[in-house]
Amino acid sequence: MAIEWLRTAADPRVGDYTRLTDTQLRRRLEPAQGLYIAESTKVLRRAVDAGHTPRSFFLTDKWLPDLEDIFARFPDVPAYIGTEAVLEQITGFHLHRGALAAMNRPAPVQLEEVLRSARRVAVLEDMVDHTNLGAVFRSAAALGVDAVLVTPRCADPLYRRSIRVSMGTVFQVPWVRLESWPEAIGVLQAHGFLVAALALEPGGVDLQELSGRNPDHLALILGTEGDGLLPATLERADLTVRIPMSPVVDSLNVAAAGAVAFWECRLRR
Repeated sequence: MAIEWLRTAADPRVGDYTRLTDTQLRRRLEPAQGLYIAESTKVLRRAVDAGHTPRSFFLTDKWLPDLEDIFARFPDVPAYIGTEAVLEQITGFHLHRGALAAMNRPAPVQLEEVLRSARRVAVLEDMVDHTNLGAVFRSAAALGVDAVLVTPRCADPLYRRSIRVSMGTVFQVPWVRLESWPEAIGVLQAHGFLVAALALEPGGVDLQELSGRNPDHLALILGTEGDGLLPATLERADLTVRIPMSPVVDSLNVAAAGAVAFWECRLRR
């Protein structure tokens, strides 16, 4: 493999890894340069297994034995090796989860392609918290959701924190960034999906009632933290759904609500 030793934090070869704690910088650089950062050996492996290709690796030498097989698959990809102190100066945080890798972003998946084979779809409307986003993807992967659709203003599923919280499951579940919203609800309906919006709205059906219908194609819409779903979304959805709960609590965290809904509405053969 192509090992490159780092002696200083000012090394220009590792620009992909600098200032990873600066959110605005990452938002500008990652889409423009077509890269994302995979953090930890487990996440890195899941990215590679999903067919994503690395631009470079970034680690201390103690992690080399754990990734020998990965390096062998990409012998021409440089592995930048440095001390913990040098790597921390570059990234702005202590690397305690193993290696990092700068990965090439895969080509976007087309909505029509995803909907042709999906039976259960989650739609994330304007979700801006990367932790919640990653948690929803992890639940989707575990609980039978075939695809995740994110609205134009939703946070990036390939942001470093989203990937880490999802434990790399953002690579396992096909996802599409919608070009327009809530107009895309009509596309879902045209493909035979029953579109259900999770919201605390008068007249909404209980989650168990929706589950009992066991619709052949179902899209569940989860809203942004705090404000919930847009009025235009509620108007276009086929129905609103609520999760029955104790009256001392009015709502669940959106990631928790998503996990409950995914489990309850999983496809029953």
